[in-house]
Amino acid sequence: MSHDDFAVEPVNGLPERPPEGERILWQGRPDWFMLTREALNLTWVAGYFLALGLWRFVTMIDQAPLDIAFAAAFPFAILGAAVCGLLMIVGYVQARATVYTITNRRVAMRIGAALTVTLNLPFTQIRSADLKLRGNGSGTVALDLLGKTRLSYLVCWPHVRPFVLRRTQPALRCIPDAQHVADLLAEAARTRVDMPTVTRTAYPAQVAAE
Repeated sequence: MSHDDFAVEPVNGLPERPPEGERILWQGRPDWFMLTREALNLTWVAGYFLALGLWRFVTMIDQAPLDIAFAAAFPFAILGAAVCGLLMIVGYVQARATVYTITNRRVAMRIGAALTVTLNLPFTQIRSADLKLRGNGSGTVALDLLGKTRLSYLVCWPHVRPFVLRRTQPALRCIPDAQHVADLLAEAARTRVDMPTVTRTAYPAQVAAE
């Protein structure tokens, strides 16, 4: 008896081997710390607990000695560190479970830590791609899909363009050297879409001349 629970990927990041003629051009995954900062709002969470601690310290400093004021603010620092630590663990696990793949025919996204899903997005279903680049060279490439292709925002999160809920845009998030990846994707998609297709037509039987 076969068990799907023990099935392994024949090719890393892909549910099956690419068909004949398809080549893998690039594979990568998000930078886990950048993903935690951007998708899980690590900076905002840390700032929130820092503000709570400072507020508690300021309100206590006029009513109690300095050491008592520090002691009153210290629990907020502990709680903030614990929450930020949990967020970083979640971001690390999400990044390690993710594999983005670009071939000469499609974009494939193996995503999900608890429930793994693989999105296969042929270039013919992609309307356009948008690059958001950061100063360190990392960035996010969001894919705008054609009208008939719809995806669930919750299923794809955090591998989506943030706050675009009406039409979910899957995204290669927080990838290093994003400009190179975007250029490679654009060239591969242009080549694939412009490639002529050959159809086979059966000629009607020749009618003998009378």
